Amino acid sequence: AMFVAESPLVIGRAMDAGCVPLSFLMEPKHIEGRGHEILARCADDVPVYTAPLEVLTQLTGFHLTRGMLCCMLRPALPALSELCAASRRVAVLENVMNPTNIGAIFRSAAALGMDAVLLTAAGSDPLYRRAARVSMGTVFQVPWTYLPEDADWQDVLHSYGFKTAAMALRDDSLSIADPRLREVEKLAVVLGTEGDGLASETITACDYTVKIPMSHGVDSLNVAAASAVAFYQLGTLSGI
Repeated sequence: AMFVAESPLVIGRAMDAGCVPLSFLMEPKHIEGRGHEILARCADDVPVYTAPLEVLTQLTGFHLTRGMLCCMLRPALPALSELCAASRRVAVLENVMNPTNIGAIFRSAAALGMDAVLLTAAGSDPLYRRAARVSMGTVFQVPWTYLPEDADWQDVLHSYGFKTAAMALRDDSLSIADPRLREVEKLAVVLGTEGDGLASETITACDYTVKIPMSHGVDSLNVAAASAVAFYQLGTLSGI
């Protein structure tokens, strides 16, 4: 299977992670410009196709803001058991659909001390072109994989020693600053889909329900913004 990476930064980080380039599409100026270092890392038989920006826009259906696309082989995903054994803090994304949010969440996870990202299969693909670009290539730096569809993923995480914390507003929600959360040895921070948030049964099944205190009557944040706050407070950089 293949995916498309956009921009020299994202392509370079994908190659750093072992992804194999199959072909390139770019503006001619990038052969000796921003793409030169990338192309120098590739085998001589990798084809490079060029066209003016107007033609590229017609071919791809969108304005190619970074001037360079690369078709690459998808890397093999790590086993869930391996990620859980090596992690103390993981993000769980339940049915998060917007690629921009996926990319922003991965960037926050990389920057703010999350060891891995776990996704339900119904969510957006982290290697979707826009998701990878918004992430600034961190989808290739933070380990991630999918949760099982044939089992209760909370039971699976519990079996690997994790407590689960649902980011949601409920009467019994703990403040995200509650010191009990930082004392948990292995914690999964669970974030829900845009608009509806987490499913009620997911919240009920979680070990903790956690809220971000807010002012001015605001009762929620965009899931990507909420993830940054949660990861900063609960990730491995928080001094735990």
